[in-house]
Amino acid sequence: MYISARERKILELLLNNREETTVKDIAIELDVSPRTIHRDLKGVEEIVIEHGLGLQRKSGIGIQVIGDDEVKERLKLYLFNLSHNEYTPEERQTIILSALLVTAEPVKLVSLANDLNVTIATVSHDLNKVEERIEPFSLNLLRKRGYGVEINGSESAKRKAMSKLIVDNLDEFEFISSIKENIQKRSVQTVDTITDRLLGLVDKQKLLIIEKQIDEIKRDLPYSIADSAYIGLVVHLALAIERIQQGEDINYDEDYLISLKQTKEFKVAEKIVSGLEEVFRIEISQGEIGYITMHLMGAKLRNDHYDLLEDANLHVGILAKNLIRYVSTEINYDLKANTSLFQGLVAHLRPALYRIRQNMGISNPLLYKIEHDYMDLFLILEKAVKEIFPDLHVPKEEIGFLVMHFASALLNNDEVREQKTLVVCSSGIGTSKMLSTKLQQEIPGLKTVNASLFDIAAIDVEEFDVIISTIPLKNFKEDYLVVSPLLSDEEVNKIKRFLLEKKHFTGKEKQKLEFKRRQVNSGDFLQTIEKSKNYSTAIYQILNGFSFSSIEDSVPLVTALKNACAVLHRKNVVGDTQGVLTELLKREELGGLGIPGTSLALYHTRSTQILMPSFTIYRLNHPLTIKAMDDSFVEMNTILLMLSPEKINEETLEVLSGISSLIIRDSQSIEHFQSGQEQDLVNILATELETIYETKVINKE
Repeated sequence: MYISARERKILELLLNNREETTVKDIAIELDVSPRTIHRDLKGVEEIVIEHGLGLQRKSGIGIQVIGDDEVKERLKLYLFNLSHNEYTPEERQTIILSALLVTAEPVKLVSLANDLNVTIATVSHDLNKVEERIEPFSLNLLRKRGYGVEINGSESAKRKAMSKLIVDNLDEFEFISSIKENIQKRSVQTVDTITDRLLGLVDKQKLLIIEKQIDEIKRDLPYSIADSAYIGLVVHLALAIERIQQGEDINYDEDYLISLKQTKEFKVAEKIVSGLEEVFRIEISQGEIGYITMHLMGAKLRNDHYDLLEDANLHVGILAKNLIRYVSTEINYDLKANTSLFQGLVAHLRPALYRIRQNMGISNPLLYKIEHDYMDLFLILEKAVKEIFPDLHVPKEEIGFLVMHFASALLNNDEVREQKTLVVCSSGIGTSKMLSTKLQQEIPGLKTVNASLFDIAAIDVEEFDVIISTIPLKNFKEDYLVVSPLLSDEEVNKIKRFLLEKKHFTGKEKQKLEFKRRQVNSGDFLQTIEKSKNYSTAIYQILNGFSFSSIEDSVPLVTALKNACAVLHRKNVVGDTQGVLTELLKREELGGLGIPGTSLALYHTRSTQILMPSFTIYRLNHPLTIKAMDDSFVEMNTILLMLSPEKINEETLEVLSGISSLIIRDSQSIEHFQSGQEQDLVNILATELETIYETKVINKE
């Protein structure tokens, strides 16, 4: 029977959701009115009945396809292999865009019209939309009567557009399945889906080879990346190989390439390229290595464990604090002391700012729902980014991710969690944290653990009382629930019902569960003790060794730093004075250390010549002009000297980063460090370190 484009899309949505879906959610997804969906449901019901299934409608809850799972899978396959006679306007525009990006020759409108089974007038209207979609990439559409239509622009711009097209339109789970499961042949029938057309931009076999190469070197990356960033990297490399083999190469500004070569990511990119050159027997230029480096530097997700002493992170930390202060003022709710929010923003902002500056773009599939459900917060953050990042155009997709971080912080509570819940998300820190905190807020008694789709195979799922995912988990044997990352009221009730059912254990199962809770793993307990010891040692060393000194004479900066290192050498904090001084000056050469808008400078380094962590302050009676972290200049009268051994444990690093965060926490904190007396400063430091000690050692979960 004939299936319209919209009926097909509705069916795909219903079949991919294991639970009820509301008409409103379907309407939002397809960008039509709820009335239109109600009208189309009659045809949808006829289709499911013809295939031996049923359509169940529950007032106030939603719609669901019911019937045998195998029959549902057959209907999915039928829809997947359906030769499409009709596409939605958005699908048509996507097909047109992919066709224009991949060809080096102009394409006739009549050819596109015949391919899509529509009129030339319809194609012409679709091209107007295509033109809007390529504008952010600095691409333009050339249309000439009798000549055809083509996309003009640089090779790097075309690749960015191709990557975004694929990542935006392919189902993330299906794509991961493709590259992880050797891309099984789904059917011998002719397939003409959007997925098939977009994957036509790259050779599927190349995806497998490239994914294997990436998997082998990802441990060399100085940070972990999210599934979506991993997918983006695989897509980018597949496109690059295709385009290189077609004779298309990327040219790079030589000066910029030299600066990229200094980064850790460039070395990883070289290793990737070396493997790809050998496998595909091609030569890959330095410009291509630079482009791969940019992609790695723009990776969406970094570790939750951040290091404010890392070169660029303190400046990002200042921006994150400014953002938190702005939002706190606007909503009249103090978030400035929320460590989790601050860490999440620092982890997100550094790669995000890089993406924005390089015009790399990012997709946010939840943008519509975020704007709709958190309208006020979205408007506040739109204003905030204009004030805090005046020289940058921050796209709505990035603002959406920032909203998720703040929404997560506002939803969070500190109740003790009892039921262990595995949350499977693949959209980044903001998404997983938002879902976790909303779960905890809506259902007291949950302790959530977040996992990546790639990681789930290595997790012992039997440790968890409930498993909740934002995406279907193919070939997953355990019971789990699929929910939206924004968690609707219906989904909250569904989870509560599920948990209620899970409570009905037999007496034997209860006994086993209680016995298990009384057991203590000796290895885990020793690890806990070691962490507590590390926190305590670091806090003691820093607080016991803290000092505040005034430098009366007018001396050069090098002299002030040398004298400070000499004092610390006498206290057995520093081994070789000159060695540490050299490291501090080398660090300054990499970028300014003045804190913008203040009279403070944070001089810091990690070195084998430093024997224990240290934080000391030096007040200058004669200010010095130095370069700030944002390349401006500041009149500096206070040196904040933070030193750390080269090899330190995570707990010590976290304590030092906590002090860095304290310095820039708010205007009051900055003022204390700029003009406070010694006793005030030691009290402020002691208060912060006591908070860390209580949180991490005494009151930890």
